Amino acid sequence: MLSEETIEKNPFDQFEKWFNDVLKANFKEPTAVALATCSRDLKPSVRMVLMKDFSREGFVFYTNYMSRKGREIEENPKAALLFYWDILERQVRVEGLIEKVPDSVSDKYFDSRPRESRIGALASPQSQVIASREVLEQKVAELQKQFGDNEKIPRPPHWGGYVLSPRYFEFWESRPSRLHDRIAYVLSDKTWKIFRLAP
Repeated sequence: MLSEETIEKNPFDQFEKWFNDVLKANFKEPTAVALATCSRDLKPSVRMVLMKDFSREGFVFYTNYMSRKGREIEENPKAALLFYWDILERQVRVEGLIEKVPDSVSDKYFDSRPRESRIGALASPQSQVIASREVLEQKVAELQKQFGDNEKIPRPPHWGGYVLSPRYFEFWESRPSRLHDRIAYVLSDKTWKIFRLAP
């Protein structure tokens, strides 16, 4: 039950508390999150990504910088995340500003990925039109031949991480009669203000 008396004073602490519950609940993809971006001409789009890290600095995910989301982030660095955990009847909304993580962070994460995923990142011109799946599979085969047994596959410059630094959190929990609990945190002058919202 969400209440102003028991909720954590810092939204990152509250998120960590709930996320620990998620990890115990055996979700198939516990880090799956919907990422909403908007282009310069205010056309929105949303897709699922995987959160790879979170801290007081924000929420980190990785992608192709030339993908649609990458282009939209370049044009408009304001974005939103939505975590929905149906088994627990909870969701968390996060809004903030996005920027790229340092190259050293992207390099470290890229090197930790399975070899096939690293080759896939090199092979796929994400979000671009391709003639057929065979074109993609042929590119993968070429790269596999090129790298042979070499485990060191360089991170392509068009691939890396982003961090969303929150300015707003909303924690939602289901309650009877659709009178759900909604607690929002708004960052104001480096201080998190807490508000209850009507369901």
